[in-house]
Order: sequence, then C-alpha cells, then structure tokens
Amino acid sequence: MDVSAQPELVSEVRPPEAPNPEVDLLVINAGELVTMAGGPRKGARLRDVGAVPNGALAAHQGMIVDVGTTEELLARVQTGPSTRIIDARGRAVIPGFVDPHTHLCFAGDRADEFAMRLQGATYAEIARAGGGIQATVRATREAACSDLVELGLKRLDLLALAGTTTVEIKSGYGLTAVDEVKQLTAIREMAARHHLDIVPTFMGAHEFPPEYRQDREAYVDLICEEMLPLAAPTPEQADAGLISLLERAVGHMLPHERPLAIFCDVFAEAGVFTAEQSRRILQAAKRVGLRPKVHADELSDLGGASLAAEVGAISADHLLFASERGLAAMAKAGTVAVCLPGTAFSLMDVPYANARRMIELGCTVALGSDFNPGSCPAYAMPFIITLACMHMRMDPSEALAAATINAAAAIGLEGRVGSLEIGKQADFVILDVPGHQHIPYRMGQGVVACVIKRGRLLVEEGRLLRR
Repeated sequence: MDVSAQPELVSEVRPPEAPNPEVDLLVINAGELVTMAGGPRKGARLRDVGAVPNGALAAHQGMIVDVGTTEELLARVQTGPSTRIIDARGRAVIPGFVDPHTHLCFAGDRADEFAMRLQGATYAEIARAGGGIQATVRATREAACSDLVELGLKRLDLLALAGTTTVEIKSGYGLTAVDEVKQLTAIREMAARHHLDIVPTFMGAHEFPPEYRQDREAYVDLICEEMLPLAAPTPEQADAGLISLLERAVGHMLPHERPLAIFCDVFAEAGVFTAEQSRRILQAAKRVGLRPKVHADELSDLGGASLAAEVGAISADHLLFASERGLAAMAKAGTVAVCLPGTAFSLMDVPYANARRMIELGCTVALGSDFNPGSCPAYAMPFIITLACMHMRMDPSEALAAATINAAAAIGLEGRVGSLEIGKQADFVILDVPGHQHIPYRMGQGVVACVIKRGRLLVEEGRLLRR
C-alpha cells in the first residue's frame, strides 16, 4: 500500500529545492528520534540513545541517507513526486527491534505445561514427564516443511506488529539430520516470503533425542559428522551428493550455494550437553564456517559463559547462573551477553540474569525474547524491555539499546541494522508515545504505531499491511 494514500501519515509540507539527490522517503516531526548512533554500547554509554529532538530521517532505496532535525532535513534534502513524506506528529521514532534469540520454527504447543508450572512443577520435572523440548520435537517431526513455513509466517506477522524488524530463528526441534534440515529449509522459505530479516541458527544440540538417550556420545558424533556438514556443506560435499538423500524427505531441492545456517548454538547445561560435548560441537561448527553461540548457564553454573569466551562465541545467552569469572571472560573476549527475561518470568522458579553486574564488568548486554512454545511464549520486544527494567533493574534507555544496536551485535548485524545512521537500512518504528521511556511505563502495551522495513511501510497505526 502506498503511504502517500494515507492522509493521517502524510504531511503536505514539501522541502525547498536542493542540490542533493532525491530521496524516496522522508520522516519528519519526530518528537524524539532515537538514533543509537556510534555502534554497540557498554557501561555508562549504554544510556546514551543518541536522541535528536524534533528529528527527521531521509532514505533512498531502503537505505538511510540523512538524519538530523526536521529543520535541517527540510533545508537539505530533495524530494519529488514519488517521495513518501511521513509526519510522525511529535511521536518517538526508534530503530526497529532486533530479536537475537528465538525458537520460532515449531509445531504444536505446550499450554498444558503452563498449568503444570502453576502447580509447582519445575522445568526438569516437566521434561522427565515427557514434556518440554521433547514434546515439541514430536510435533515438529510430524509436521511437513510447508506446515512449518505457514506457522512461522503467521508468527513473523505478530513480531512485525510488535515492532521487530530483524529476528534470529533456531532449529533444534528436529534432532535428526532430516528434521533439522527440514527446519532450516522452512526458516529459509520464511525469509524468502517475509519482509523481516531472518538470521538462521543450527541448533541440533538443543537436547538429546529419545533414540540417543542411552548413547549420548553417538548423538554428538552425528551432529559433528553429519548434521553440521548438512547445515553448511562445502561445494565438494554438495557435489558428492551428501545431501541428496534429504531432498526427498524435506520435499525441497536444497540450496547448495550457501549454508542453511550462519550460527551454531548448543544447550550447555546440566543434564543436557556437557562442557566438553559443547566444546567439541562448537569447534566442529567453526570448521564448517558456522560461528558459535551458547545457551549458557540457564539452570545451573556449568561454565557456559567461560566456554563461550573460550571458543570465540558471538554471544552467550540466558546467563541466569553465570559466574563472575565467566562474565568477565565474556567481556574480555567481546562475547555479547544476551539476557532473556521472558524465560525467567515464565519459568517462575529461577532468578533473573544479573544485568547490572554484566554492565559493571564491561559486557555488551543485549535483550532477546527467547520466543518458544514452552519456557517463553512471549515474542513482543516492548514487553521484554518492560521485564528488563522491572526485574533486571535496567534503565529504559539501557534496555532499548540492548534491544536494538546491542542485539544486532549478538547476530553480527550491527553494521546494517539496530541504529538510524547514514548507510544503514531504513528499519524503524514510530511509537504511539512521545518518548522511548514510555515503552516500559506502558508495560509494553500499545506503544507501536507504525513499522517501516527497508523503507517500506509494514505496519500502519497497528494494522499489518504486508508480510
């Protein structure tokens, strides 16, 4: 839908002639334009959101070409008949939210587990009763690739309505070579059919499947020797027909020209993958070109934070029980600390990650949703920001930086998204409030008015226009 046809968004103001190249998108009259300029933040700088009062932004072909005050941009940008001019009408404009940690590709649900937790059942007790990850594995294995795609597209629509413009999605509910590739193929298909940017992560090491519970080392062998090469096959492997047997099972011709995943994640946790098993998998992942991530110290201090620093992981996520030594090692290594307060909120029987200490130690702290069918059905980043402020004692400015530019750093995209700067994608959100401080104050509810992705209007006044 052409924004120029929407009178409530379009200003009649036209800037004067100027020698600069014509822009195709101009946003003016932002009560507060939050730029997050200058890269990921640490320490005291985490509170600097780079706000421009009465701000404006210009873009051309989906990329930002100018940022400043409305007066400045009206004086120096050139528009034409095809330029879309959006009047923010005093509302805040912020970078699109970046969600660096989700398990969005799945079938089924686990609503029954919610009731069990209310009765006092723990995560481990639910898993021993056949629930947890294994329940979703059963449902996902039974689903066709096309079913996973359709379910995922609907969920991506919900994320867009909540202001997320870039999202990481993991596999990990297949736990066989065929089903992990099926998930990764579904994620790729979602990326081809939806406007949101999607970053795929292989997570065959999410849990041990039932058929390998008594021979865990054999499953680690399977991940290292078969699954990882399938997630990131070399040209030689593709030519040798390594993945041909999977094409019939998945129902798609698998793309050989580039990997199905960018990262490899491991659930390093007591009762799941040991530190040594996790290290072996992550080292094997690096050999096939996948960068490590770690589900670290979520339910106990297994040393996952230290392991993440050791293997050069781009991020370590959860960190509820991470040791100070591990967090210090992450800060030194430059491993991003991704906090997922929605999980602690949902599980109810675990502490929240110590974000304040992470900040003091010099970690780059990010926020993600951990959207999944069991331990965190929440997907809206404004709500995650609320939880971070209320339960992890983060300042609203810190939390917003953690959910934008720092979250982008957790998936290696800080040079492209997460801030509103010249040369970056025109991914931004017009809030229905005058300033970003209102996001947690409103408990994350009703704050997103419009969402623009690469210069295209996806959400207008709370209504999805396109996927």
